[in-house]
Amino acid sequence: MADEVWTVASTLSWTQGYLDRKGVDNPRGSAQWLVGAATGMTRLELYTNYDKPLTKDELARLREMIRRRAAGEPLQYISGKAPFRTIEVRVEPGVLIPRPETEVLVGEALAFLPRDEERLVVDLCCGSGCIACAVAVERPQVQVAACDIDPGAVALTRRNAAELGLDDRVKAYEGDLFAALPEELKGFVDVIVTNPPYVPSAVCDTLVSEVRDFEPRLALDGGEDGLDLFRAILAASGAWLAPDGVIAAELHETCLEEVRASLKRPGSARPASLKTWRASPGCSSPVGSMQRKGSEPWN
Repeated sequence: MADEVWTVASTLSWTQGYLDRKGVDNPRGSAQWLVGAATGMTRLELYTNYDKPLTKDELARLREMIRRRAAGEPLQYISGKAPFRTIEVRVEPGVLIPRPETEVLVGEALAFLPRDEERLVVDLCCGSGCIACAVAVERPQVQVAACDIDPGAVALTRRNAAELGLDDRVKAYEGDLFAALPEELKGFVDVIVTNPPYVPSAVCDTLVSEVRDFEPRLALDGGEDGLDLFRAILAASGAWLAPDGVIAAELHETCLEEVRASLKRPGSARPASLKTWRASPGCSSPVGSMQRKGSEPWN
């Protein structure tokens, strides 16, 4: 990019061609995302301002963004933002990028949260806080306690909640699963929603490079069969759920039969009823929910 006038149109065209030559997937979409991030324009604004020149500062930002994208870094880390359901959240390296299948998980949890009624939700392994914030936005009477073992994730959740005006209803805690939460929440949680590390360890090394090389393994690796964290969640959840409480979880597609089997074993921590386990169209990770009936124990 020499010292010449670069318009939105010429910049989009050059960026798309360069990323294509570098072997980047969907170079056109990447170009639109990057130019939009560098200029602060939406996709529609890009195409209604084709002849607008970029400033020197915008070009400098774009050069660095293009370099990072050509190296395979995810767009969301480069721009620092990711859309999620009805909101946009900040994301940063070291914290998992929100995905469409997790939007489905939120929908599953919302099905158990009546509108305009006070409810308590716990978001375990909260990452960026996208789940906690989306639930709070779509259910204005809900209080959400979110937690993560990674201090960077907790800080990001707090920042996203504050920027979305939700910090009075979304509280983030640092620690290992339920140990991070205030004891007074025990027995009062209506919905536990979780997107824990669930990828089997051997599968982690086969993930696409954009995930394997850039996203935190701590947020991906679920142990040998992908269920290490989920087993711990299920075993401890009975003490925290209210009667008729629900767990909504996102798990690896290879784990579901083992989950079903474990729920049936004598002496296992199990819900009174398994409501649903389903994979949504276009999503690689099944989501589902289990409901505790009445005051029956889970363990």
